[in-house]
Amino acid sequence: MYGKDKVIEFPVLNHFESNKYANELINKYNPNLIISIERAGLSKDGKYRNFRGVDFSDFNAKLDYLFEQIPNSIGVGDGGNEIGMGCYMEQILELDIYPHPSVIKTSENIIASTSNWGAYGLIAGISLVEKSNFLPSVKKGKELIEKSVELGAVEGLSGEPKPWVDGRSLEKDQICLEKLNSIF
Repeated sequence: MYGKDKVIEFPVLNHFESNKYANELINKYNPNLIISIERAGLSKDGKYRNFRGVDFSDFNAKLDYLFEQIPNSIGVGDGGNEIGMGCYMEQILELDIYPHPSVIKTSENIIASTSNWGAYGLIAGISLVEKSNFLPSVKKGKELIEKSVELGAVEGLSGEPKPWVDGRSLEKDQICLEKLNSIF
């Protein structure tokens, strides 16, 4: 499947059915790597929460089972509740950053002030290795955020349906893409 895009929907199921579905996907596709960007991970009490502590377990697909079984994984996060931040659970609790950190670990992690920026950094790194710019343009980055809000996403800190990213206006958020794109 290298070079082809495929979107696979992971339905919202109970834990048993989610584990079963994860096994089916792994057996069918045999993935070498899995990446999570700003995806809530299971906390110690078995719940999924956003950074503000709101429990949204009933609406969250339990992708954690994929990350527990695929050895090569990357977690991109910024708050402590994301898949991959289980690698730093003790530090997150010690620093009193977030009371319910994810317990789900990944083999590699990218921690950034906003997960979007961490993901852009990952894409820039891949672009440098492949000698081809895979980053979205600043305009496309802005459009993606606006479309996300149009489809129901909310801004991470306020919880409001506005095209901001973790307290940053689109203009301030786009600085990262501008700088990374200038490398190419």
